[in-house]
Amino acid sequence: MPIKKHLAVTSLLGASFAALGQNSFIVEDLKVEGLQRVALGAALTHIPINVGDEVDNYTVSKTIKALFSSGHFDDISAYRDGNQIVFKVKERPTIASIEFDGNKDIKDEQLQESLDGKDIRTGETLDRTVIDGIEKGLIEFFHSIGKYNAKIEVSIVELPRNRVKLKFEFDEGDAASVRQINLVGNELFSDEQLLRLVESQQDLPWWKFLSSDRYQKQTIEGDLEKIRSYYLDRGYLRFNIDSTQVSVSPERESVYVTANISEGEKYTVKGFDFIGDLLGREDLIRSVIPLKSGELYNGSLVTSSEEFIKSYLARFGYANAEVRTIPDIDDENKEVQLTLSVDPGKRVYVRRILVNGNQSTADHVVRREMTQLEGAWLSNQSLERSKLQIQRLPYMETVDFEVKPIPGVDDQVDVDFNVKEQPAGSFQAGVAYGSYAGLQFNVGVSESNFLGSGNQVAFNINTSKASTRYSVSYTDPYFTPDGISQGSSIFFSKFDGSEIGLIDYDSRSYGIGTHFGIPINPVNRLNFSFRWVEEALDRIADYEQTRVLRLTFQDPNDPEGGYDFTKYELGFGWSRITVNRGMFPTDGSRQTANFNITTPNSDLNYFKLSYDSRFYWPVSNDHRWVFSTRASLAYGNGYGEENGFDQVLPFQEFYRITEMELRGFERNTILPLAVQRAPQSVPSTCLPDGTECGAIGGDPAFDELRPLGRIGGNAKAVFGAEMIVPTPFLDEENTSSVRTSFFIDAANVWDTEFDVDRYSNLPEYQYNQLSDFSDPSRFRVSTGMSIQWISPMGPMLISFAYPLKKEEDDDTKNISFNISNTF
Repeated sequence: MPIKKHLAVTSLLGASFAALGQNSFIVEDLKVEGLQRVALGAALTHIPINVGDEVDNYTVSKTIKALFSSGHFDDISAYRDGNQIVFKVKERPTIASIEFDGNKDIKDEQLQESLDGKDIRTGETLDRTVIDGIEKGLIEFFHSIGKYNAKIEVSIVELPRNRVKLKFEFDEGDAASVRQINLVGNELFSDEQLLRLVESQQDLPWWKFLSSDRYQKQTIEGDLEKIRSYYLDRGYLRFNIDSTQVSVSPERESVYVTANISEGEKYTVKGFDFIGDLLGREDLIRSVIPLKSGELYNGSLVTSSEEFIKSYLARFGYANAEVRTIPDIDDENKEVQLTLSVDPGKRVYVRRILVNGNQSTADHVVRREMTQLEGAWLSNQSLERSKLQIQRLPYMETVDFEVKPIPGVDDQVDVDFNVKEQPAGSFQAGVAYGSYAGLQFNVGVSESNFLGSGNQVAFNINTSKASTRYSVSYTDPYFTPDGISQGSSIFFSKFDGSEIGLIDYDSRSYGIGTHFGIPINPVNRLNFSFRWVEEALDRIADYEQTRVLRLTFQDPNDPEGGYDFTKYELGFGWSRITVNRGMFPTDGSRQTANFNITTPNSDLNYFKLSYDSRFYWPVSNDHRWVFSTRASLAYGNGYGEENGFDQVLPFQEFYRITEMELRGFERNTILPLAVQRAPQSVPSTCLPDGTECGAIGGDPAFDELRPLGRIGGNAKAVFGAEMIVPTPFLDEENTSSVRTSFFIDAANVWDTEFDVDRYSNLPEYQYNQLSDFSDPSRFRVSTGMSIQWISPMGPMLISFAYPLKKEEDDDTKNISFNISNTF
């Protein structure tokens, strides 16, 4: 070891000086030989000798110690040349690289982090004295996780120019299993009751191969704390774990754990009081905390009371409040008087807030979501609210904050918000073919964080054999500093319903609109919109569901002509958002309710009501298992009269269903059918010369009704439930961008104005072709699995679905793929 060399050199040096018969001399010069990387000036700063000083053996010995303490050298020797002292040194080598091989339970990053704590990293000098300590520390870690046969070998490979390569080779071996957990001293609760609380498994049979009985020290310690809490929560204040023994089998493959416990007796809370400063809020705190006199002592309630008081005081800037419960135990009467000692400390203020990690997003875009302000007192509630609001932004993947004390100042802190961004928009481009839509082409760009401004921009072109749509929209979520949003949009659309299995009609429309959003509080918002739309309808076939529209607006001089409408649409909405993330949330809810109506001076008078919601309930503490439900309800109808007819919801405004709302079914396949009246004709007698005479029109009373093409309805209901599960074979760091779930979907669209009894006088064979399209109970149901990915091109969804309930003429599909839909 270098320190041994140090002592040996010191002893020899003293002997050499004594042999010369001279204990001291005046130094005329100093030299240091063997320096390569260390500068001479740096070495001399550790030599407490100057030219002209008188030195002896002791002085030189202290100098060698000082040089060793610099950490630059592996070996040092000193000798006298006349009246000059020469220090001969060998510098410590530089670490050129560090390699890990064979490690499974410890990742390379964790190992490197451990080495960093010992200043062992690439580019630093190697202190060989710490290698043994690192080996022992790693062996202790492997023992703590049950790998008692683990071996570690550290090799130092010499390289040119006084460099070395460190190589850590691991032979972890197999982990020992927990063969048996023994509890000694428990009489009130059986072993089975108590062991049901613990996470550690013992002596599992072979068929439970999905479970693990691997020994881990931290898990055992946590299990014993669960047992302690179990007793304390039931009044056993004197409960104690007297001792714990862990025995390892000779082959080191099994572990036996024995815990000796003392249960004690139940204690009742006699009362509780406060000492210290509660900032004048004692009555409020006393009424809120869960402690009650006369009830059994409960350790969890005591802890939660302490945490509540600290959290409550932290709202007002007392971030370092200390709350300690002092029990006064009366063993004779089995009672305990609790005294909660409260020391709020100094009020802490925020000196500065820093935002880190925002590569694309402007700093002020993140800051405007914060409720914690610089110069204000530090509030844990404001910090958590700030984190939540930033994390709800669709272009933020993760958000964390760190409160940093300022050295030498006890009433100020800095706060660092560390954000990780994710793709803020999507690019859509593709070609698809479907049995309904045929060949489709779409291209579009949407950006929720345009140029880092937080503004939303979207441009889309969608074409298929049935439709063409162009749209541009822009939204500024902070049109005013207090969070009022404003947006505008413009669009043009052409649509041919017959091309995708809907009824025969052509539609052309264009329009422009604007909308505003007004925040009521951090989670509730009111929305207002106005839109001007010009729409033209042509080639409308004569269906029962289009009859009222045709009769109301038909030009008697041009019964086959088209229809032109001008519409002024007003929109009123409410939204409530409490989700914890903007994309792929795991907790909270999204709810929206909207009411849209055309103004009385519009050509068409109708209204639409809709409600959409999605709730998320985390099943596990790490939010990797989440149960989610969703619902979408909508209803529309006309109001007022036109040309003697009651207005109804125009058929082109009917609700429809996409394949994303009801996975496993083709788009629009579950919609009500349009009913067409087909005139019957009577053939006439041909002339003697053989001239075709055609047919004579029959009486309309004998017309035939035929259900043809999908048309939709004025009411809609969609429900769904999903269990979000961890995605297999996926690193933890990617779980926020990929989501796997198992789902059940249910949906129906119906027409409340359709009256099937109106056709009850038809011949039976005709009447049987009709269905009651006003029936709200005709739900279709599907189940399956979906995988979603926030890709650089936007959210992608692939679903594998199987219809559970369908009707005879429904078109189904088992696999669907979509871009820019998130659930």
